[in-house]
Amino acid sequence: MKSKNIISILAAGLVLFSACKKQLDYKPTGVLSQSDLTSPSAVEGLCTAAYAAIGNGDMIGPIYSMWAYGSIRSDDAYKGGGGTADLDEVDKMEHYNLVNAAMNGIGFLPRTWKNLFKSISRANVALRAVQTLDETAFPQKQVRLGELRFLRAHSYMTMKLLFKNIPIFDETATAEDILATSNDLPNDESWEKIAADFEFAISVLPETQPELGRANKLSAQAYLAKLRLYQAYQQDETHHVTGINATLLQEVVTLTQAVISSGKYSLSPDIADNFLPETENGPESVFAIQFSINDGTTTGRLNFEDGLTYPHGAPQYGCCGFHAPSQNLVNAHTTSPQGLPNFATFNNSIANLSTATVDPRLDHTVGIDGHPYKYDNTRPFSLSWIRDPGVYGNFHAMRSEQLATSPSYSKQGPFIGTAKNVDIIRYDDVLLMQAEAYIELGQQDLALPLINQIRTRAAASTARLKKADGTDPSNYLISNYTAAGWTQSYARQALQWERRLEFATEGSRFFDLVRWGIAAQTLNAYISVEKNRRTFLSTAVFTAGRDEYFPIPQSEITFTNGLYKQNPGY
Repeated sequence: MKSKNIISILAAGLVLFSACKKQLDYKPTGVLSQSDLTSPSAVEGLCTAAYAAIGNGDMIGPIYSMWAYGSIRSDDAYKGGGGTADLDEVDKMEHYNLVNAAMNGIGFLPRTWKNLFKSISRANVALRAVQTLDETAFPQKQVRLGELRFLRAHSYMTMKLLFKNIPIFDETATAEDILATSNDLPNDESWEKIAADFEFAISVLPETQPELGRANKLSAQAYLAKLRLYQAYQQDETHHVTGINATLLQEVVTLTQAVISSGKYSLSPDIADNFLPETENGPESVFAIQFSINDGTTTGRLNFEDGLTYPHGAPQYGCCGFHAPSQNLVNAHTTSPQGLPNFATFNNSIANLSTATVDPRLDHTVGIDGHPYKYDNTRPFSLSWIRDPGVYGNFHAMRSEQLATSPSYSKQGPFIGTAKNVDIIRYDDVLLMQAEAYIELGQQDLALPLINQIRTRAAASTARLKKADGTDPSNYLISNYTAAGWTQSYARQALQWERRLEFATEGSRFFDLVRWGIAAQTLNAYISVEKNRRTFLSTAVFTAGRDEYFPIPQSEITFTNGLYKQNPGY
């Protein structure tokens, strides 16, 4: 949330395209002529609009909030809301076997597909415009080209994680070229096309930008590391992981080390700093989508994609009770007498939170009856805020939510938006990406201190969690791992566990499971236990070779007259 940065000047930039004239000189709003794109100020406005585009999803066509796509589809959370028929498209995603290419509903997959391609189109339009200018007239030319290719790669990367087999085209493609571009690229070739944008960005961007929100060299290196980490786990045509590419893992190490060694980023003292507008754009934020409020526009530039996930029963919120943490996730936060995860036994029974010892990240993540809600100990979370506890249990996710008293909060009718940034890559992610690469390279000893940095910070993140009487709402006990018994197998398990708790309900869990090649075994094991606790999951089943990715929307296949090929199993 801010008033002066690249996003908050969006309105000024868009004036270039929406100004209208009187009477016969009137030009419809949004229509561009060639002369609109020739001045440096107009081109700068197009670049700003491309930044805006990566935040232009909506509640039923999300492109940055992955609560439905990455959290509900994993073992982290249930759909929530008012029963299984409420947002039945997400219910189908949670069951896996009910997903199909032509799901009837209000949007989601086809809207997300279109919204992501709108952001890609914005980047391509701006790239073409920037390339027409001479660097004498537009000294920022190379930097803006790097930023725009970074933004385009971000959108393509998001599409690839969701759909895998996607069409990829650049700013040189004509309308005819786009209509003739299929989605049947070999997997590595599509990764390389996206990687080329990040590599270009690295080559031209400075380490520090004068305005908040702009991509820099280090954020491009971190994002390329993320891409290479996914690419390293080689998949066949039916999504099975067939091997891990050591060369790509070494590139992950090199790229993440560049970010770490720069000294520009660090872990925030308290993990809560990542979830509050007062501390956004802090030392941990490597790249974030910027939002604003009270910026001179009617409602501000707000994140509405998370607007359905607020408590339903609390009068200051009222909509809509989606995104309920699973019992499995809550159990995963319990710790042993030594303060370490209960890898083998964590889910044997329903955790008694009044007696169990837990990782402090539990109370940063899950709304629990009687515990402070979003760090406000004057208004504890209440079971009465749960919309349908008989179906979805007694927990509520809250990392992406803000208090109604926050200056970032805005309620528009029944819907809620906030001006809190959405982090795309944080420094904790950079550390864990490097740790993962080291472990898979057989250098797990180098991963140990990286993972322990995360756990040390988690242990220190209790100050904001206190109840009104100054006591802790839970029995916190978390310790660092030791070198004893730190084998590659144990380190891999610890890394995967750490990623789950560090990013719980933030939407990365499902994609991690797919990358590691363990989605089917993990999620079917989860269902086998959870369906006895939550009977709505009784018919759910994850099919390997199909459910790792969404189907290509049937509307897109029809539109291209069958040029796009459907993903396996659909």
